[in-house]
Amino acid sequence: MNGASELELAGQVVELVRHLGGPAAQAEAVVTRADLALTRFANSAIHQNVSESTVGVRLRLHIDGRTAAGSGSVITTDGLRALVERTLTAARLCPPDPGWPGLAPPTPAPVAPPVDEATAYAEPDQRADRVGAFVAAAGGLNTAGYCRTAHRSSAFANSAGHSAHGRSAEAAMDGIARRDGADGMARHSADRLSDLDGAELGARAAAKAQAATDPVELPPGRYEVVFEPAAVADLLQNLSWYGFNGKRYAERQSFAEPGAAQFDPSVTLVDDPLGASGLPFDAEGTGRRALTLVEAGTTRAVAHDRRTAAEAGAESTGHAVAGGATWGPMARNLHLSGAVAGPVSAAGRATTGAAAGTVVDGDTAALVAGVRRGLLVSDLWYTRVLDPKSLVVTGLTRNGVWLIEDGTVVRAVRDLRFTESYPRALGPGAVLGLGARPVRQPDRVDGAWWAAPSVRLASWHFTGGASG
Repeated sequence: MNGASELELAGQVVELVRHLGGPAAQAEAVVTRADLALTRFANSAIHQNVSESTVGVRLRLHIDGRTAAGSGSVITTDGLRALVERTLTAARLCPPDPGWPGLAPPTPAPVAPPVDEATAYAEPDQRADRVGAFVAAAGGLNTAGYCRTAHRSSAFANSAGHSAHGRSAEAAMDGIARRDGADGMARHSADRLSDLDGAELGARAAAKAQAATDPVELPPGRYEVVFEPAAVADLLQNLSWYGFNGKRYAERQSFAEPGAAQFDPSVTLVDDPLGASGLPFDAEGTGRRALTLVEAGTTRAVAHDRRTAAEAGAESTGHAVAGGATWGPMARNLHLSGAVAGPVSAAGRATTGAAAGTVVDGDTAALVAGVRRGLLVSDLWYTRVLDPKSLVVTGLTRNGVWLIEDGTVVRAVRDLRFTESYPRALGPGAVLGLGARPVRQPDRVDGAWWAAPSVRLASWHFTGGASG
């Protein structure tokens, strides 16, 4: 299937709605072909290589003042007709929808960056080569993880005459190395499989595992922290989904106050879907462009789809997602940048101390060098929102925590539970430094990624051990 046939299928669905629902029915259809491949390894050996190629059809329609959505994967004439019939039936059973914003008018879509064809059509042995390099670089430590590639080709059409087509491709690798029950982690996402260096990631994971053995237990309390990119990615994801979400903003369940200086002046947050290989339109066919959410500490915007934009008297920012009536619009390609930590000093290069290999890049070393007493945190996980309005989150550290004293990483620390307001932790005066080079972190959501540097924060509230 190519772009022309995907557009043809989307057009067929819209025509079926017009035929079966009448000329007053409004419809939008998205047809997506996804080629997904995964090479997974455990116990330092590949144990699974899987791939799938699927075609999905998503339909949303509005008829007689009511809105319904449906989806399917049968693209025969009978299959498409059945999808339209059951969605029309569902619409007639739905309550009235006075907030229906109408369809996107015909508008040229932005030009997306070209897709790397080698990644789109990568072979299993290319992923296996990176896995082999990861395992070899771990130097005999037990390893596990995955290397994946994804290629999506998507077409949009609606009954207002708007249509669009685009493609995306991405590759990601995520792995751990283990020694005596201690895990070291490394992960990276990129537009090109060739940009994933399995040996570099494996060496990084192994160095962290070697440095994470024999951890000590620290009392709960507030500590200065240096977060590595994987940990910062969790902050960006939660800020996006719960804070810069136009639906939550309209419901007054978001901390965001456009025009207010809510973050440290060093913080700039931009959602940049076309800064990488991505689809040039959202689930409603609106063109996707870069959106500055925070500029030098001041909140500038929230993400909108057509529904939330109509309610706010604004325009869609191109952030509609499937199921947006429930979840709201989401910025899924956040890039954190701003005033950086500065060049790495001689002290910054010598911060490993007893935990040799813990600091694996110059940006993190420069941040660690300025900490009198605090913690270096590799990753956060199992994070759950306790209060959406203030975005208080609880969760655990993972894959390595180390004590810093006088700019030196001195020893490993047992995992800790935390409870913290993410906006407060990044608030004015709270960010003591950012690395210069964001590292793109993969997400399990289709097309989502978070470009995050290492970050030094003045305070983070740890409430006890990981089992507490």
